[in-house]
Formats: sequence, structure tokens, C-alpha cells
Amino acid sequence: MRRRGDVLERAILDATLVQLGAAGWKGLTIEGVAARAQTGKAAVYRRWASKAALVEDALRAGVPPLETQPDRGSLRADLTEFCRALRDRMYSSGGQALRAVLDECDREQAEQFHEVVMGQIIEPGKELIAELLRRGVERGDVRPEVNGDLVLDVLPAMMMYRHKTTGRDLSDEDMDEMVDQVMVPLLHTR
Repeated sequence: MRRRGDVLERAILDATLVQLGAAGWKGLTIEGVAARAQTGKAAVYRRWASKAALVEDALRAGVPPLETQPDRGSLRADLTEFCRALRDRMYSSGGQALRAVLDECDREQAEQFHEVVMGQIIEPGKELIAELLRRGVERGDVRPEVNGDLVLDVLPAMMMYRHKTTGRDLSDEDMDEMVDQVMVPLLHTR
């Protein structure tokens, strides 16, 4: 039975994410995507005029959203839960594909994905961290004067840095250390 419409489109987008995660931006080919999606190249080209357009749509569809988190009752618990959610997102097929694109694209190529990265990754993460900090201020365990973009960047930046420099997946212990040794001392009321 031949797939059509949304079913075929989803198969192509999923195949794009898998191939990006496995082969990277430079190794991604329309032929490879079509083969993995079990369709012809023409079906891909009818929907997307370029590799970049295909990747952009695959990233939009494939990077899982960051969900608002319930209040866990403490700064440490909220940040630890955030780290685990962010890690799950980083290691999803969409997250792996996004890292491949960001790692391999030159600056000009990466600009094509700026809106996706900002709109689906950076800004939602910052908004969620800002919400966790607002909760902490209301509970009295976060200093009100500690805020701003720099503070909102610390945890995601540390996670990406640790992943890139160690070459291994982040463990629960890694995230506990980031929260306990950096974030809580930085933010906690004294």
C-alpha cells in the first residue's frame, strides 16, 4: 500500500532526523532520506526544494517541546527536573539532528536555521528557567536580584559544553553536580 499525504510526509521528516543524527549535515542526502523513508527522491523534491528546507521542517516537527514543569517545592528539585527534561530533549532524534546541524554547518548555513533554533530551543528554555527562578523568588530560595539572560544561559550552556568536551551522554550525576555545585550556590538566598 502506497503512503500519501501526511503519512508520507511524516515518514520523510522522521527519516531526515534519523539520517541527520547518524550521518550529520554533510552526510545527509536526499537519496538517503528517500531510501530510509521507503519512497522515491521525486516524492521528497515535490515537497521540499532543498536539503536546507527539508531539514528546517524536520527540525520544526521533530524537536520535542519543553513542557511547563510542576513546582517541585525547591530550587534544587526544580532545576534537577529541568536538567533531565532538557537532557531527554537533547538526546531525542530531533535533538541529535539539531546538534548535527549546529556542529557541522558553517555560519552562513546555520543562519538558515536561526529561527528554528531560537523559537523552538533557546527561547522556550529561557522562558522555562525564568519561570523556575520566579517560583524560587516567591518561595524565598532564590535571590530576586539574580536574573537576566546570562543566568538563563548557564545551565543549558554547561550541559552542551559537558556533552561536547566529554564525548559522552550526560548522567544524572553530571546534572546533580551542575545544579548542586553551580546553580544552587549562584541563585540561592544566603
